[in-house]
Amino acid sequence: MESWPRIIVHADMDAFYAAVEQLDDPTLRGKPVLIGPNNRRGVVLTASYEARPYGVGSAMPVSEARRRCPRAVLVAPRLARYEEVSRQVMAVLGDFSPAVEPLSLDEAFLDMSGAEHLFGAPLAMGRRIKAAVLAATGLHISVGVAGTKYVAKVASAHEKPNGLTVVSAAQSVAWLAPQSISRLWGVGRKTAAKLNRLGFHTIADIAAATEMELHDALGSAGTHFYKLAHGFDPRPVRRGRMARSVGSDRTLNEDVGDRATIEMHLRRAAERIARRMRGKNYVANGIRVRLKTSRFEMLSRQQHLARGDDTAEGFFTTAKQLLDRFEHPGPFRLIGVTAFDLQWRDQSKQADLFDDPNQRRLETTIDELLERFGSNALTRATDLAGRGTVADSGVTLDFLDYRDGERVSVPG
Repeated sequence: MESWPRIIVHADMDAFYAAVEQLDDPTLRGKPVLIGPNNRRGVVLTASYEARPYGVGSAMPVSEARRRCPRAVLVAPRLARYEEVSRQVMAVLGDFSPAVEPLSLDEAFLDMSGAEHLFGAPLAMGRRIKAAVLAATGLHISVGVAGTKYVAKVASAHEKPNGLTVVSAAQSVAWLAPQSISRLWGVGRKTAAKLNRLGFHTIADIAAATEMELHDALGSAGTHFYKLAHGFDPRPVRRGRMARSVGSDRTLNEDVGDRATIEMHLRRAAERIARRMRGKNYVANGIRVRLKTSRFEMLSRQQHLARGDDTAEGFFTTAKQLLDRFEHPGPFRLIGVTAFDLQWRDQSKQADLFDDPNQRRLETTIDELLERFGSNALTRATDLAGRGTVADSGVTLDFLDYRDGERVSVPG
């Protein structure tokens, strides 16, 4: 029997949001389903497999998706329901391994090295995971099993939907070879076009080049692709998640250009991320503001903070300062704020020394009220004329920060 020094599993739900809607509403089964908002600014979050033959996919404008697939049923997203099912899925995966690294609501890595005596050979492991998720949720999951995270992730997509692909370390280079360069982790549309111009079309083409050739052509990315093409990926599966940033971006129903309205959206974003930061016991040492113009240009400015912070007031003050550094007059269709360079609050001595206790006490009191009475319990006076609450944060993976009472997420 072949030896497996590492057994890495990538588990990925199939068309997750659409599958949940088809599970809950039997009349949608077998029909092309689009999950997204019913407005001209909306984009498709997920398309069911019945819709995909029409060239419809996630991130596509809803208007374009409906043009391509007129028979599609558009369903408004129910993020709380998707989070509920995600909790079930992650709980099932946690029964197979203590090392589960969630990537999103619907996918995760598991390190099952040395677990053959519990669950059988890698193929049997994959079958048992699929059966357990189906029994718990009524939904199918695709599974890839390999010796590295990268190959496992490619393998899970190989036979979707409801797939199971096992690739041993000895097979990985030959198995990857005929696949498109788009399967290389980090290759997007622009990079793929550049690689094609250089004569690279398959992963075998990358593997056949020397590391020096790829580095000369693509810099550090070339070295990265060379290692992946040869099946080299030593990254461990991290128990829990490493949070490198906490952000909130919102695409607006209408373009905005006046300073007051932009600041209103910056404040809402600052409040959302500050509440999440406090819930995680993180502080941020940097703030970034992102604006997308009406012509879809993405602009950003960022600034490091003099000390770690976790208050909306502090984030908002910095965001306003960053707004002064944008030269583009607008209007803007997206406004976002991100807190980055994170660390634990109790490890940030500067934060303890320089905190404004009154401001933080006010915001933590608001946290307690919202936790007790719900996210719609409080509304800013400036929001009374329109939609917007103090704490509407949308769906997140924050529920995965703890497992069995132990914190398993870390700031990075």
